[in-house]
Amino acid sequence: MFSGLGYTEMILFGVIALMLFGSRLPEVARNFGATYRQLRGKVDEFQREFREWERTDAPPTNLPPNDLEDDESLTPRSPKFTPPPEDDSPDDPPEDKT
Repeated sequence: MFSGLGYTEMILFGVIALMLFGSRLPEVARNFGATYRQLRGKVDEFQREFREWERTDAPPTNLPPNDLEDDESLTPRSPKFTPPPEDDSPDDPPEDKT
């Protein structure tokens, strides 16, 4: 997280913290740590609940065999397609040659 900070930056950060908070610095650090711990606890709890929710909503991998006593449920319910009969007559009526 702070891999880009060198010693000079860390010392400057410490001096600024001392100037801003002075003697209250230990108290501020404790409060910051407690708040961070609470936040991490809530995030961990949320992740744990999300994982449990994922597990319970996942479809079962081993389904029991489907016992069908009724073969009627396997037969199609729509009528069978039969193509129309072939017509040898053309679409246009024959012209009268008189």
